[in-house]
Amino acid sequence: MSAALESVLEATMGSLFRSEEMTLCQLFLQSEAAYACVSELGELGLVQFRDLNPDVNAFQRKFVNEVRRCDEMERKLRYLEKEIKKDGIPMLDTGENPEAPQPREMIDLEATFEKLENELREVNQNAEALKRNFLELTELKHILRKTQVFFDEQEHAGLNSTESMTRALISDDNIARQTALGPVQLGFVAGVILRERIPAFERMLWRACRGNVFLRQAEIETPLEDPSTGDQVFKSVFIIFFQGDQLKTRVKKICEGFRATLYPCPEAPADRREMAMGVMTRIEDLNTVLGQTQDHRHRVLVAAAKNIKNWFIKVRKIKAIYHTLNLFNLDVTQKCLIAECWVPVLDIETIQQALRRGTERSGSSVPPILNRMETFEDPPTYNRTNKFTKGFQALIDAYGVASYREMNPAPYTIITFPFLFAVMFGDLGHGMLMFAFAAWMVLKEKPLAAQKTDNEIWNIFFGGRYIIFLMGLFSMYTGLIYNDVFSKSLNLFGSHWEIRNLTSKDVLDNGVLPINPTWDYVGHPYPFGMDPIWQLAENKIIFLNSYKMKISIIFGIIHMLFGVVVGLFNHLYFKRRLNIICEFIPQILFLIFLFFYMTILMFIKWIKYAAPHPINNPDVTTSSFCAPSVLITFINMVLFKSPEEKDTEGTKKNPCDPWMYGGQNGLQMLLVLVALLCIPWMLFAKPFMMMQERKKKHMQLNTHNTENGDLDGSGAVQAQGQVQGGHKEEEEDMAEVMIHQGIHTIEYVLGSVSHTASYLRLWALSLAHAQLSEVLWNMVLRNGLTQGGGLGGIILWALFAFWATMTVAILVLMEGLSAFLHTLRLHWVEFQSKFYLGQGYSFTPFSFEILLETAQATSEAAD
Repeated sequence: MSAALESVLEATMGSLFRSEEMTLCQLFLQSEAAYACVSELGELGLVQFRDLNPDVNAFQRKFVNEVRRCDEMERKLRYLEKEIKKDGIPMLDTGENPEAPQPREMIDLEATFEKLENELREVNQNAEALKRNFLELTELKHILRKTQVFFDEQEHAGLNSTESMTRALISDDNIARQTALGPVQLGFVAGVILRERIPAFERMLWRACRGNVFLRQAEIETPLEDPSTGDQVFKSVFIIFFQGDQLKTRVKKICEGFRATLYPCPEAPADRREMAMGVMTRIEDLNTVLGQTQDHRHRVLVAAAKNIKNWFIKVRKIKAIYHTLNLFNLDVTQKCLIAECWVPVLDIETIQQALRRGTERSGSSVPPILNRMETFEDPPTYNRTNKFTKGFQALIDAYGVASYREMNPAPYTIITFPFLFAVMFGDLGHGMLMFAFAAWMVLKEKPLAAQKTDNEIWNIFFGGRYIIFLMGLFSMYTGLIYNDVFSKSLNLFGSHWEIRNLTSKDVLDNGVLPINPTWDYVGHPYPFGMDPIWQLAENKIIFLNSYKMKISIIFGIIHMLFGVVVGLFNHLYFKRRLNIICEFIPQILFLIFLFFYMTILMFIKWIKYAAPHPINNPDVTTSSFCAPSVLITFINMVLFKSPEEKDTEGTKKNPCDPWMYGGQNGLQMLLVLVALLCIPWMLFAKPFMMMQERKKKHMQLNTHNTENGDLDGSGAVQAQGQVQGGHKEEEEDMAEVMIHQGIHTIEYVLGSVSHTASYLRLWALSLAHAQLSEVLWNMVLRNGLTQGGGLGGIILWALFAFWATMTVAILVLMEGLSAFLHTLRLHWVEFQSKFYLGQGYSFTPFSFEILLETAQATSEAAD
């Protein structure tokens, strides 16, 4: 029992640092139980099926009809959803996850959706017809009202309508001639047209009829609803007077071309009033019928809105099951389905239990069979994650999915990523803002996750809430180390510097004084972080430059060394003895003997040399005056150049020792020689050892063929031909190995230099962030603090608002994003390049949860 528990614990802990151990299985399912078993596996989400019918067209597979039925049901549900959203009815989302319905329930679902769609379409068609009648009656009502106004205006002018229109259309001579012959007969048409078409309509009438028509138009104040689209449109009423049938035909064609609607309009006022009363009565009746139709439509949609979410889930699950079943093969008897799938080894028992549940649900008596298979194919990579590690794993997978069972950088990234970010973003105040925002997202996690939104920026922030949380927390720590809070310092323990040998006049005459450790330093270090006095020192930048540049190099070399050591675990796990001897050992020696030695020199310089002090450090040789430059020492070391001892005054020798310790020159020469020897070691050792091993195998193969060969010449000739052909193929492989090893060696050697310099971005961004924060304080908020009185309070309030906005927008968001991207580069290039191949493919199990989330995101994006 204890041994089994230990093995489980070892496998679980191993999966944290490596991907899960996967196996290829063959699954035999009875046809009647296949649907229920696949449904259980979909709920479990731990099985990735392979397509066993890659050459079969999608329309020729066994369950294509069922998939089409699901597509049709999904189309009907989308139609219902569109109508529900059109009416603004909320869709009930209880958060339930109903199981996939049985195949026999598909008929009931299809009948329900068919009934709802037909009923809704019929209601919509009736409503559209009623709205069209309502629109026509409304337009007729406005025509009767407006034309009555036209005729009333002419009567008030002292002329009857016919006479006034006649005078508008015909000249005085023609009127006299026509009056002698008989009364003039004028015709007119009335209708409604879109308001924006009136100018063009009027011009066309004038040109086509040569000015022999009279047009009057008036706008309809209230917008009218288009029954086809539901849009609100503005229209105008018009009436056109003309003489003769020829003009009447021409006017009607023009009205038809401009899509104007013509309506009958009586000439007699009494007839118009009678028609208007009839129109009003019909409009009231139509309003009643329309209201009842809308109420019925609303009831249908409300009833559908209660279940539409669950219906979508059920239909999508059914469709996913049949899609998966199309990946299976049928055996010869047509009674059994055969599938192949990748499964995690630790979850085989859970998968078998799910298969048994599916068999019991289907009522089948034949149990499913799950057999492990041997394969040379690379399994998929599966890293178990939770809500905390998911974001960090996503950062790694964005660069490339790990090869199968390769060391996973995510566990180390959980610590190194926020720490390196914080080195660049070290400010207690800014880190506190970031920490507070992430803590709010973490505490309100469930309600925020329930409010599903398609805002991509918010989804990125919320998905990385734990990354932001740790980045803010680590930034608060480094902010305390730098003693930097919104470009100011915290005086927690009191300064350990004292201004001595200065009179009051000296202090008053000098606004800013450089700190001199010879006289001003008390003698013991500040308990934690930077002394607050550095905030007032003139040489603050000089001191912080040196400090941050050195720690960035130290952190970078340690980070790269750790990456090379992680690569050793890959070699040990995959039993690559040759890689350990020919790659890991020279790589680690090259990095330690050159670059890690440089960090040791930094620590020696910090420990051995100090500021000259008459009491604490009276020895000149251990003072900062005699401290050699680490960079110059390193350059001289690589160039095999010894530092020259300079004479200061004639015969008087410089008391400073150019070496930090005894025997430094000889040790440095040894280190450089070993590091240089590591380059041909990395370049030639592996191809040479591979060649020796292959020659040994050839000799064994030739000996075996000679002992077991045929006595006649044919067998010997054939064996020789085979060996020669194989030798040619191996020579090509060796050429590829040589090229690959050369590229790998050059990349590592040059990369060690460039990657070390790349970590200087920690120093550069940290200094830039601190200086930008200080500039913002001095140029904005400091001016508000110098003002007094009531006006000063108002100015301070306005400047503080501006300062706070700029702090959040520039120093937290923009600078935070910049530091995030630089930290990402340090992990992807400088750290992971030492051990991480990232040439795998991710494990994509058949999971209802993933399918439903993808479908939901797709539908929201389409909306």
